[in-house]
Amino acid sequence: MSCAAPAGPPSVDATTPVVLVLPAFLGRDEVAALGADVRALLESTGAGVVVCDASALGPPGLAAVDALARLQLAAKRAGGCIRLRGPAPALRALLDVVGLPVEVEGEPEQREPALGVEEAVEPGEPAV
Repeated sequence: MSCAAPAGPPSVDATTPVVLVLPAFLGRDEVAALGADVRALLESTGAGVVVCDASALGPPGLAAVDALARLQLAAKRAGGCIRLRGPAPALRALLDVVGLPVEVEGEPEQREPALGVEEAVEPGEPAV
């Protein structure tokens, strides 16, 4: 007995994110495979975000930053983005230092203030 695949797009539960667990070591071969996994997950599920569980990553370094930048690029090329889950504080600090904007799960997104919004100024205060 066999089951036929349902017709139409796959059913995606909006409350359960697509999660990709990153290994402790990210070498070039692993990054290439993970990039393909990110693209495949985005295309097959129709999700806009892949959550990358970074809790198992070893000590942060530029190799980890390079790997995350490549994963983010692969996701953007597939029309989505990545979000980190459980990164070490040192990794988050390193990402800030190098200027790689990666969303972290549980943190609010940093956005520009809305256009046309002005702060009130009290009379007599000097212009800034």
